[in-house]
Amino acid sequence: MTLSLSDPTWYPIASSEDLPFRHVYQGQLLGRELAVWRADDGNVNVWENRCLHRGVRLSIGVNEGGELKCQYHGWRYANRSAGCTYIPAHPADAPARRIENRTYPVQEAFGLVWSAANDDLPFAPFPGAEAGDWFPLRPMPVNAAPEDVRAALAGLAPDDQPADLLPGLAIRAGSTIYFVQPVDAGRAVIRGLLPAQPDTTTLRQYNETLTKLRDRLERAAARKPAPEPLQPAFDKVSADLATMPDIPIPRGNTLPVVVRRKWTSADGVIGFELAAREGHLPTFQPGAHIDVHLPNGLIRQYSITNGPGELMSYIIGVKQESASKGGSKVLVETVREGDVLAISEPRNNFPLRRDATRTVLIAGGIGITPLLSMARFLDKSNLPYELHYFTRAGEQVAFRGDLEALHGKVMLHTGLPRAEIGTTIATALGQWSRAQHVYVCGPGAMLETVRATAAAQGWPDEAIHFEYFKNDKVIDDSSAFDVELARSAMTLHIPSGKTIMEVMREAGLTVPSSCEQGACGTCLTTVMEGEVDHQDVYLNDSEKRSNTCMMTCVSRAKSARLVLDI
Repeated sequence: MTLSLSDPTWYPIASSEDLPFRHVYQGQLLGRELAVWRADDGNVNVWENRCLHRGVRLSIGVNEGGELKCQYHGWRYANRSAGCTYIPAHPADAPARRIENRTYPVQEAFGLVWSAANDDLPFAPFPGAEAGDWFPLRPMPVNAAPEDVRAALAGLAPDDQPADLLPGLAIRAGSTIYFVQPVDAGRAVIRGLLPAQPDTTTLRQYNETLTKLRDRLERAAARKPAPEPLQPAFDKVSADLATMPDIPIPRGNTLPVVVRRKWTSADGVIGFELAAREGHLPTFQPGAHIDVHLPNGLIRQYSITNGPGELMSYIIGVKQESASKGGSKVLVETVREGDVLAISEPRNNFPLRRDATRTVLIAGGIGITPLLSMARFLDKSNLPYELHYFTRAGEQVAFRGDLEALHGKVMLHTGLPRAEIGTTIATALGQWSRAQHVYVCGPGAMLETVRATAAAQGWPDEAIHFEYFKNDKVIDDSSAFDVELARSAMTLHIPSGKTIMEVMREAGLTVPSSCEQGACGTCLTTVMEGEVDHQDVYLNDSEKRSNTCMMTCVSRAKSARLVLDI
């Protein structure tokens, strides 16, 4: 049998016992090194054994339960998808989810972990697999050609019962099944299965037999010319990955999901579990949200509450609002378990830094949703944080079970008088010191209180991170001005009563947007000249003073003319 880098055969590459929780195992198959690890949810991952940043082996990385962290520069990759979730050189940014390591198919069965060079063939148990309660033998590495190892194993069969050759490099010798794991052209690992758990004496006999077989094979191999090693081709690591590559998520693309579960998470909050119809959902980072396309044609944004590597479904929380314009009302009143909805790929305008010496999370009401995800990520990484959750009453605490499962400092503030809320926020923040960050999400009035209090206590703008669910400001659209679109070689007049975005669309331009109220950051645009009249709630005060960017959906011009990089 000639080994091939594209061999679609499934081979065992590890024993189940090689994969305890929070451990990474270095596997090998057909000249390739593999990082093999079990996540806290039991899922086994088989990836190319190198970080995309500098090619360092991931097998010496840190298994954090839902993510695998490279030991060199700390890049993190998500369970199941191998998508990059964090780049330490850019801690304030969310990496594009398309930065993904190479993955290989995996199946755990009979006490062994199996993989293949590609997914051309489905996993199929060996003949007779259903007949035994299989016990895996200790693996035996051999420095000899895999085909020579298989031929030698065939000689272990009883004289009156010749060995049966099985698919791949496997044989049946009596009641024992042997598999040859082809590490390379001149190296292999013998893995065996017994039909029942043996006693110690039997195990010792098998070990002695395989040890003698190995010694004989290696002596014979030493007298032969060394075979040419297999040379797998590796995709070159892009130099751009050392920076923050711009890999945009295409707008308009949607994914079908099934409403697996719908439940009352708290008084006035309905939880939805949106599951993939097949496989897993895309990688996301803490703080990310999705667009949910509703049956009535509306599109609404909801934050993902999941922890790291939880990609089989997304869990969102929806607030029941009496003044709803049809978004939450449709979800709460008409969508049922089993219904199919369309969602966007995750986007993140509220990314979490993981280099802080202290992280303070402050949530109000339904604002707990993105901060719960952040807390769960920090929890898995054993990073310090404290979560302050403000609600009007105890029965309004959403996702209480998930909060109780956290190991960090979680404080519920229920039913506080308005005056006491400000004092509590000030105490929670304390005076700022280097490498501290606060994240806040909730009602607009609460966000303004936290931002003002933090500023008064010495917190710089870059340490205060916030996300508004909506813009409650009264928009003044009375001004009229001209906008020059530098890259489009076009000048447009913006009359009173119309937004820059509306006029650009009327002129035939495609303009990305989502909330269209200055809260989500989707329409963020670079300003080249002119003075901006900022009316959004997305930019912080420093960003507004810099006058280098704006939201075209609500912001306008104080000057007679703006020049935009569009």
